[in-house]
Amino acid sequence: MSSFSLISRRPLLAWLAASAATAAFPAVAAQHRKQAATALTGTALMAHVNSAADMPALAQGARSEAVLHAQILLDQAWYSPGEIDGAFGPNMHRMVSAFQTANGLKSTGRIDGDTWKALAGDAPAPVLTEYTLTAEDTAGPFTRLPADIMERAQLKSLGYETLHEALGEKFHCSPKWLRDANRGSAFASGDKLVVPVAGSDKAPAGAASIRIDKSEHVLYLLDKAERPVAAFPISMGSASDPLPIGRMEIKNAAKDPVFTFNPKLLKGTKKTDTKADIPAGPNNPVGVYWLGLSKPHWGIHGTPEPARVGSSESNGCIHLTNWDVRRVAQVVKIGFAVDVHA
Repeated sequence: MSSFSLISRRPLLAWLAASAATAAFPAVAAQHRKQAATALTGTALMAHVNSAADMPALAQGARSEAVLHAQILLDQAWYSPGEIDGAFGPNMHRMVSAFQTANGLKSTGRIDGDTWKALAGDAPAPVLTEYTLTAEDTAGPFTRLPADIMERAQLKSLGYETLHEALGEKFHCSPKWLRDANRGSAFASGDKLVVPVAGSDKAPAGAASIRIDKSEHVLYLLDKAERPVAAFPISMGSASDPLPIGRMEIKNAAKDPVFTFNPKLLKGTKKTDTKADIPAGPNNPVGVYWLGLSKPHWGIHGTPEPARVGSSESNGCIHLTNWDVRRVAQVVKIGFAVDVHA
């Protein structure tokens, strides 16, 4: 295949996906284009999204303020879309399906009128709010981290590299979306930013076990009747290091873990790499929390790359965004069953 065909095929596929999504809902296509054209930011964006009365049908491929609204509602309900960014991607599709199943709706992965009602409730609340940056927010320190894992092992901690990264994790959103939504801001102490009203840390009642669906890249919290009460997108080991099917359990837990890097157990390492302890922090390879499983060397944990959650990784384990693993960690107990399904 020529280099031209490799390059040109991607926009063609993207165009076909977008066309399919809007063709399914022709009345909505013009609304999506209108919203994209306005490119509202700051308080104008907040006022527009919070006051929106229309709840259009939405499907994968859409990108709009209505998608942003739905993503935040899903996050608040503990059906995490991953990074909130206003784009209806595969993670959002998975979470819409899970939310529909949990609420007795037909599981289509598309947002229709009934799904909007279940998400918004009888008294819709604001989904965007204004946040004033504090001196503590901007103090950092924010430092670019070396790419080499052996160099990282020499550091005292693996903190955030930028303020945008730190705020993205704080508000469960994409750093790019945060910058775009606040164009013109210097992101200095005292600046007012428009941010998502992210999901609370208040756990849903009744979580009794975990189910991991490999084909869908979803981790479910289930009640005693095995009904979902929450769901989160996950990444897992690829075909070269697959997550085993079957039943395991939570054996241990650690907040802000130090990761033991062992090149003998990992793929893609260098010949010069040696066993080393990698310091704690949000950019640690296992993020901000580790939930060890009964299968040795396997665990449920965070990740320094939230944008990649939902795809396969080169090495094993179950990766969630740092904010989602914190939520899972406050619910599970040692001995919690973890059932892995194909």
